[in-house]
Amino acid sequence: MYKQLVINVTDHETRVAFLEDSTIVELFIRRKDDSDIAGNVYKGRVQRVLPGMQAAFVDVGLDQAAFIYVDDVIGSFHEYEKMFAQDENETGQKDDTTSQPAGRSRSFEKRSIEELISDGQEMLVQVAKAPIGTKGSRVTSHISLPGRFLVLMPTSDHIGISRRIEDESERNRLKEMVSDLRDDHTGYIVRTAAEGVEEKKLTNEIKFLKNLWETIQNRYKNSPAPFLLHRELTVSLRAVRDLLLHDADKVIIDSAVGYESILSFLDTFMPDLKDSVELYNEREPIFDAFNLEGDISRALRRKTWLKSGGYIVIEITEALISIDVNTGRYVGKHNLEETILKTNLEAVKEIAYQIRLRDIGGIIIIDFIDMEKKSNQEKVFNALKDALKRDRSKTHVLPMSEIGLIQMTRKRVKKSLARLLCRPCSYCDGEGWLLSGRSICYNIYRDIIRDSIDMSCGRITVKVNPEIAELLHGEEKHIIADLEKIIKKPIVIYPDAKYHMEAFDIFNVIKE
Repeated sequence: MYKQLVINVTDHETRVAFLEDSTIVELFIRRKDDSDIAGNVYKGRVQRVLPGMQAAFVDVGLDQAAFIYVDDVIGSFHEYEKMFAQDENETGQKDDTTSQPAGRSRSFEKRSIEELISDGQEMLVQVAKAPIGTKGSRVTSHISLPGRFLVLMPTSDHIGISRRIEDESERNRLKEMVSDLRDDHTGYIVRTAAEGVEEKKLTNEIKFLKNLWETIQNRYKNSPAPFLLHRELTVSLRAVRDLLLHDADKVIIDSAVGYESILSFLDTFMPDLKDSVELYNEREPIFDAFNLEGDISRALRRKTWLKSGGYIVIEITEALISIDVNTGRYVGKHNLEETILKTNLEAVKEIAYQIRLRDIGGIIIIDFIDMEKKSNQEKVFNALKDALKRDRSKTHVLPMSEIGLIQMTRKRVKKSLARLLCRPCSYCDGEGWLLSGRSICYNIYRDIIRDSIDMSCGRITVKVNPEIAELLHGEEKHIIADLEKIIKKPIVIYPDAKYHMEAFDIFNVIKE
C-alpha cells in the first residue's frame, strides 16, 4: 500500500492529508485560532477545586478554563515540587531526591482531589484533549514529550514498548538499551519508529528530550501563571515526525517555506528521509490535483452511499455517535439474508473509513440491518474489528447484541472534522428541525385568539416570514377568515424577509 502526506499551506490555515493508495484516510487542520493545542505545556493556576466531581478548573490562559481529573494529578504537592527542586548537597551534585520524578517515591493509593491541590495553587499541566464544543480542554500533570523514537515521561519510571513492534527479541533489545542509556529513573515509551535503530540515535534523542524538559522546568520557575511553556510542533512537522518512515512513503507540500522547514527538521532527526520530501509547484491547487476536496465535503454529510446502493447515516449527538445501516436501493440477487449480509459487510468498510476520516470519537453505536444467523453476525463483528486495525486511534469494540447493535469506543483527543469545519445552524440553532409551515400558522391562530381579549378596536397586523405569508394567503387562508369572524377585526398579513421562519409579531393598529 502506497502512502503519502499531502500538505496545503496558506497564511491562515495548514491542512495535512494522509493518503493510502490515493484515498484520503486522515485529515489534520491547524488554523491561526490556536484551537489545536493538544500537547502544549502550560503553567496554570487552579481556579476552583470541585470535590463533588473529584476534579478542578485550571486557568492556563485560554478563553475557557481547563479541566483536570483527580487521576491526572500527581501524587502530592510535595512530590510535585521535586520536579523543580534545585538544592545541591555538599559534594556539589544534585540530591538524588530532586531528580526523582513526581509520584514515584510513594505508592499510588487513591486520594481525593482536595488533598492533592487547592484553589490558587500553581501547577504544570499538559493539554491531553483540546477543547471540544462547550467543553474546555482536559489537562494532566503527567507530562509526556514525544520525539521521533521515544516519548519522555518525566513523572514516571516506566519503560514501555510500542505494541506495533511485534518481534520479542527486538522489544527486549530496545528495553534494555533505553534502561542502560537513561541516567535517572525517568520513564520512556519506545515508539514504532525505533524498531531497528542503533544506540547512537536513541542516545541523541534522550539528550534532546532531557534538554527540552529542563528548558520547560526553567521556564516554569521564571514565568507567571498562566503561561505557555512549550508549544507542540506545527501540524506539518508533527505529521512528518509521526507518520513518515513507517506510515508514509512520501511528503508533498505546496509551500517553499514549509518545504525548507521540513528539510531542516529532517536534517536534525531523520536526514536519510530528506529525499522523501517534494515541493509542489503546479498552478492547480494541491488538494484539487489529488481530488481531495470532494472527499472532505462528503465527510461532512449525514448520509454516505455505498457502491451497492445501500447507505449509512451518521448522527453526532452530545452524548454519542449513532450510525445506521440501510439497504437503500440495493435489492440483492438471491435471498434476503444474503442481501443483508452483503450490505452490512460493505457498510463495515465504509464505517471504519468514515470514523477515521471524520475523526469522531467517544461512544459509537452502530445499528446494522438485522441478521437471523449468528454466524453472519460474527462475520460482521470480525470484519469491523479487522477494518479498524488501520486506525491509529485506540478503539474498543463489543460483540453484536441480540438486536443487531454494536457498541464501540474510540479515543477522542481533538475536535472531529465536523466540529472543526462547521458550526451549528444559526437558523435552527443546531436542532436540525424547524416547525412546519402549517404548525406555525396554527401557532399564529392561537396567539391572535389569546391576545385579542386585550386588544382595542382597529385592525390586526401580523408580520411573518414571506413563506408563511404565502401559506396564510393560500392553503391556510381559511385560518385568517375564521379569525376575522371570531374576533370581528380585519387581519393584515405583512411579509418581512428579515423574520426567521418560526418568528412572527402581532400588532394592534388603532384607527385614527
